[in-house]
Amino acid sequence: MSGQEGPTLISSVQRAFRLMEAVGAHESGAPAKQLARETGLALGTTYHLLRTMVHDGYVRKLDDGTFVLGERLGALHTGSRDQTALSRVRPTLTELRDDLSAAAYLTLYEDGEIRVAEIVDGPKAPRVDLWVGFEDAGHATALGKTVLRELDAEARAEYLSRHTMNDLTPRTITYRAELLRRLDASPHRPAVTDVEEYRLGTACVAVPVRRGETIGSLGISLDVNRTARLDEAVTTLLTTAERVSQGLSLTI
Repeated sequence: MSGQEGPTLISSVQRAFRLMEAVGAHESGAPAKQLARETGLALGTTYHLLRTMVHDGYVRKLDDGTFVLGERLGALHTGSRDQTALSRVRPTLTELRDDLSAAAYLTLYEDGEIRVAEIVDGPKAPRVDLWVGFEDAGHATALGKTVLRELDAEARAEYLSRHTMNDLTPRTITYRAELLRRLDASPHRPAVTDVEEYRLGTACVAVPVRRGETIGSLGISLDVNRTARLDEAVTTLLTTAERVSQGLSLTI
């Protein structure tokens, strides 16, 4: 014996993937018997695997008895594209963190919610304790307010109708009219800030980014004692936001 062992492989998983590849090779679908011949699988095994994949949404059985790929694979493909896009911009976020000695954040407005897509921090640039989810704090964060400012009036009103403006700190804006007044008072300013509105002791600044038609925001957080640096950070944030938008919007 050589003392070396190969990897442990699960043959049933291999068969399932081979069968899925065969299904995907037929744009108009293929019957189970044809798929069994093409994959070299026993017909009974083919039926069992197809039945399982249909149940889980990875394969769909048409009315004529043929099989095509299911909707679940589309969701996997979308997730893979999102991961690829984030991997492209992560080095840029790391550079931003190092340049400003501050944790960097990226959010995207998807399915009606402001979600954190990525955070890049470090020992010398710790992230904010996200004690309240961004889905419930859009009114209180520079990142969230940047997105709200970029939305049209109808989308903004729809968002605010679904989210309570809770007072997270004594400085949080909790009245919709006041929030809208502040957002509309400076629509052309490049950045939005919050000073202790989300968390006492923390100040943030953010600018818009886009992934195609999707709105997002790029921002940093600092200890409130470094608030004077927020204005200095805007130029770097704007330059970085352009690069991030380009990276997110690439289709390859």
